[in-house]
Amino acid sequence: MDDIDIKLIELLQKNSRMTISTLSKELALSRPSITERILRLQEKNIIEEFTARISLKNIGKNIILFMQLSSLKVSMDIFEEMVKKDEDILECHRVTGPINYFIKAAVNNMDDMSFLIDRLLPYGDVNTSVVLKSPVSYRHIIPKSTNMR
Repeated sequence: MDDIDIKLIELLQKNSRMTISTLSKELALSRPSITERILRLQEKNIIEEFTARISLKNIGKNIILFMQLSSLKVSMDIFEEMVKKDEDILECHRVTGPINYFIKAAVNNMDDMSFLIDRLLPYGDVNTSVVLKSPVSYRHIIPKSTNMR
């Protein structure tokens, strides 16, 4: 990955709908060259997907939660299958230490938060924190150059 790839990644993270023509102009490269670089970044799984970032607040998910699940009462497989199906759960990470899982969730209101906690209680001990403010809610990742010149 060279400096042009890094700039390409930066531009695509800011706007993944940017056209090949616009990218070509921004990077002063031909359209076929841009297309080839994007395909290569996808083949290497550096670019995993092109997607839209949705405003949770604007779709009614007004409360963001971070939850810790410990003292797991069922197998990991059973728990992980359940969380994959729960649409309030945005992320779930199995971690080391006394906590088994960290979960990020978004719900509409306090009643929905209570229902989510109730759904998780049969699987282990649940500790829930409500997000008050997110000074860094999302960050674009700009890789360092790996070019060996």
